[in-house]
Amino acid sequence: MKADRIADPWGARTPYRRHDPWPSRVDSYLAEGVEPGAVHRWVRAASLLHSGGDAMDIAVVDGRMAGVRGRATERVSRGRLGPKDLFGWQANVSSDRLTRPLVRRGGHLVETDWDTAMELVAGRTRELLAERGPGSIGFYTSGQLFLEEYYTLAVLARAGIGTNHLDGNTRLCTATAAEALKESFGCDGQPGSFDDLDHADVIALFGHNMAETQSVQWARVLDRLAGGDPPRLLCVDPRPTQVARHATVHLAPRVGTNVALLDALLHETIRHDRVDRDFVEAHTVGFEELSERVASCTPEWAAGICDVPASRITEAAELVGTADALLSTVLQGVYQAHQATAAAVQVNNLHLIRGMLGRPGAGVLQMNGQPSAENTRECGADGDLPGFRNWQNDSHVADLAKVWNVEPDRIPHFAPPTHAMQMFRYAEQGSIGMLWISGTNPAVSLPELARIRALLAQERLFTVVQDLFLTETARLADVVLPAATWGEKTGTITNADRTVHLCEKAVEPPGEARPDLDIFLDFARRMDFRDKDGGPLIGWREAEEAFEAWERCSAGRPCDYTGLSYDRLREEGGVQWPCTEANPRGTERLYADGITWAHPDDCESYGKDLETGAAMDPAEYRSLNPDGKAVLKAAAYIEPHEMPDERYPFQLSTGRTLYHFHTRTKTGRVPQLDEAAPEVWVEACAADAVRLGLGEGDLVRVATPRGALEARLRVTDIRPGLLFVPFHYGYWDTEEGDGPDGGGPGRAANETTITDWDPASKQPLFKTAAAALSLVTPADGRHAPAPTTTASAPSDPGSVPATTGGRQAYATQSSEPGGTP
Repeated sequence: MKADRIADPWGARTPYRRHDPWPSRVDSYLAEGVEPGAVHRWVRAASLLHSGGDAMDIAVVDGRMAGVRGRATERVSRGRLGPKDLFGWQANVSSDRLTRPLVRRGGHLVETDWDTAMELVAGRTRELLAERGPGSIGFYTSGQLFLEEYYTLAVLARAGIGTNHLDGNTRLCTATAAEALKESFGCDGQPGSFDDLDHADVIALFGHNMAETQSVQWARVLDRLAGGDPPRLLCVDPRPTQVARHATVHLAPRVGTNVALLDALLHETIRHDRVDRDFVEAHTVGFEELSERVASCTPEWAAGICDVPASRITEAAELVGTADALLSTVLQGVYQAHQATAAAVQVNNLHLIRGMLGRPGAGVLQMNGQPSAENTRECGADGDLPGFRNWQNDSHVADLAKVWNVEPDRIPHFAPPTHAMQMFRYAEQGSIGMLWISGTNPAVSLPELARIRALLAQERLFTVVQDLFLTETARLADVVLPAATWGEKTGTITNADRTVHLCEKAVEPPGEARPDLDIFLDFARRMDFRDKDGGPLIGWREAEEAFEAWERCSAGRPCDYTGLSYDRLREEGGVQWPCTEANPRGTERLYADGITWAHPDDCESYGKDLETGAAMDPAEYRSLNPDGKAVLKAAAYIEPHEMPDERYPFQLSTGRTLYHFHTRTKTGRVPQLDEAAPEVWVEACAADAVRLGLGEGDLVRVATPRGALEARLRVTDIRPGLLFVPFHYGYWDTEEGDGPDGGGPGRAANETTITDWDPASKQPLFKTAAAALSLVTPADGRHAPAPTTTASAPSDPGSVPATTGGRQAYATQSSEPGGTP
């Protein structure tokens, strides 16, 4: 059956009852003119444009990609594919792919050969190591590479170079998820499973627009809602998302007040004695302090802070407090907002005091924003040591040194690994002289872009960019390395619920583009990194060998992969870690038998002060939690650092839209996705628009103390006093000279955002800026280029044309169980 998957992003319903398995529905899309019988082979993969891990097969015709189809037997998606899955692969064949290395000569980037480019990188590395030491070199990577690449990067950066400066753009999207799990459970690792959506009777979504960020899992929720015994939904989001439209209770709090709201939910849960006291006694510490902290946090108190009715907070508290099986999901509405870690921890607290962990339908999903964000955390390509080892624990460092066959002091652990925002500050100040950026575009994605562009353009900073396209960041680089991507290389990715998928090479990369793994291995060879016995520090030469090396590193750790192999992943599909010989089927849920990695000798982190970010002393943690239980860590509400005033009367929040991913380097090159959301827009509510004399489609200016952008206005049902701008839009597809540096108006949301971050997770705060809104020119019959299918739907449904996919999007197909797409 054919469908327009732009107009209907979630596809047809397959209703099912609570506790029943989710029925399969196989979605597919083939390029125009390609019939299924013409496909020469199908090659397994999983999505690289969101964190769901939707499994799919890539169609290959005459050595080129020609489409995709879902896999009905896969546990994560049961054959379904979202719009970015169905159409996103087309970016691979864009005519402007990088195909040869580039180096800067006379102020311009010119093509060169690989040997010249890599010798330039290795030579500058040697110079800096000799002159200034390993702290002069930093690495900033992605959430979109493969596990094998992250692990190789971690080894060469930490034990080869010896630098503490290694982080990923996962700092922007999933750092708070990791930190919140460490604060509560002593260790990273997603407690819940996507399968909990089948069993929960209440699903609470805190700052998580699942309909747009994990569209296939939202289809799963819609199927539950259409079946017998549907779940009740709690949605906490200031925008009128599809989740909010289906919610039993929708709370739209003032941005930056999540802690106050959650403290009120905890207050009501404790006041009504909806507490699993046996679980709390057996598995937690800190209940008395938590109870004292929230004792005065009544719904009426929170209502005054959050600007939502106290009665609605009471309804929400009853919903989560009386659930038989409560599943909570958390994402950027918490992680990128004020008091990010403190708020995410309070969600964990809600589950801990209710005993809602480790059984079907009862769990927490501290979500990821990127497809392989979990891998950066496991492999140590962000602010952690590989295998969830604790940098403050000498025995953990010694264990890692044994795996790598180096002396422990070779691995920097004199201070916390440097987080991304601090790395860019060091680059700005000059202490970092070389920054290697792989698979990410900070010249669009980081806050306060004028500052980022200026520091990347410094002559004293040697910048290497490894990417598919000449991004805004690559244009500022000294060396640009053309990378192969998904479908052009082999490796594994682990999704947001710990499911590991194998993605296999389907086609050759364009021109001279190379897999990221090959680039890192080439660099390691040129640097001649050695272990303590004089052998090669990195002994693998291909992806499967790198995976086997990672298995050895993960052995005995929380994220144990030793029961997995490429052959097994080919045969069985996705498997959730930990997976060992003793537990060969993988692990659906963590903490089914109690808290397992919080003991002082085992934990990944001793915790931090949620208000200041100060690290807890190991002795202090041992005194607090000698038996290794979950920690109920309380938090008081604190007002955001930047508040609206007369000059900047609005709050500004940035975020995502369904049809794009990050800075549009891929999705902006896909016709169906780009046509659905071709240009940036600004959302404001009808009352605010009327007060300012503005209307749908007006060209408006959004200004903050740091910068401004211009975009057309979409009038929606967003909460009053709030503006929303999608962050995907940069300048690569505009006329040369457009944008702030060329004298034109800003287009990127991050021209306006503040350089500020959460004290515990160090995640930038993209949802707390104070802003002003003003008219540039009237609409003159135009409307905002925002989708009508999503949270950006107009408050007057008939005021703009509905978003549809047109002829190309109608070529998608779906089949029900047993059918052929």
